[in-house]
Parts: sequence; structure tokens; C-alpha cells
Amino acid sequence: MYLGAKMEKRRHPRADMKLVVSYRVSEEVDNTDISQTKNVSLGGMLLTTNKYFKPGTQLAVGIRLLADAHPINLLGRVVESREVVKNLIYDTRLEILSIDKEHKEMLKKAVEKGLGKT
Repeated sequence: MYLGAKMEKRRHPRADMKLVVSYRVSEEVDNTDISQTKNVSLGGMLLTTNKYFKPGTQLAVGIRLLADAHPINLLGRVVESREVVKNLIYDTRLEILSIDKEHKEMLKKAVEKGLGKT
């Protein structure tokens, strides 16, 4: 085994994809923000946010795909929120907690396309 190789710990491969997303703390109905993802998988995503979120915070997320007018809706849990630009931009990692079957299939196809598998 090559000692310099990093072992991938994720169960799902992540595709580097910049997709438009809306997000809000799941309990806050009227406080939605718009941003974009940096990468996406069937198990989670990395997106930029304009504020810090404590690990464990649940976010309602809507992902916009160019091919569909309706967003892929899911519930995610913040794994990490790391400041990139002081008090302005944060890289926020989410684990997907809940997504319906139809949206999961749409997300799977988008990720496969992003990975060059289609």
C-alpha cells in the first residue's frame, strides 16, 4: 500500500459541483438564505454559508438542478462549520438525514453526472 495515499472514509463519493441551494434552520420557516454547494454526495454536501452553524444544527435544504424547476428537498445535520472569511463566509459540511425516494434518485443521477459516470 502506498503510504502517502489517503484512505477515503466516506461511504459515498463526492462530486465537485456548484449547485444553487436554499437553506434555513429547520425550525425557522421565514429565514431562508441562498448559496451554492462546493461538493455533493448521496450522504452529504459542503456548502458556503454566511454564518456559523453549531454542529448538530438541522438545516432544511433545497437544491436546484438545471434540468428540473422543482428543488430537491432534504434535511441535513451540520457536521462542521468553518470560517473561511472572517464573519462573512463559512464552509459548512452537512450529513443528509432525510430525503424522499424520488429526490434521492434525482440527486444520485446528478452526482453520477458530476463524477463523470453518465
